Amino acid sequence: MDQKGPFEIPPELRSMAEASFDQARKAFETFLSSAQQAASSLEGRGEAARASAKDFSVKAVSFAEKNVAASLEYAEQLLRAKDLTDVMKLHSNYVQNQMKVLAEQAREIGEAVTRAAMDITKPK
Repeated sequence: MDQKGPFEIPPELRSMAEASFDQARKAFETFLSSAQQAASSLEGRGEAARASAKDFSVKAVSFAEKNVAASLEYAEQLLRAKDLTDVMKLHSNYVQNQMKVLAEQAREIGEAVTRAAMDITKPK
């Protein structure tokens, strides 16, 4: 296969992929709304464990939102790829960026867990 030649997606397949993409985006938006409502329901409760759980859930929802948004953007970019070289470049950039993002998210989760453990074990 010539990597510089046209990379055509059949119109039927493109249409199906775009419809699936739209459905995925709508499902994500519904999930995000529900998750934000669940996280906000923890507000107003003064116990350290609940405060830590809220902080953790807010971070988790935020991370999920960012990761799914990045995946949806990547899928959308793939739909518009012109050739195989374009696909490979998009994939490489996506993987490299997600590795950085996931490392940062793991660090933040670790810090949140450490803070939660310290808050919960504080003497009253």
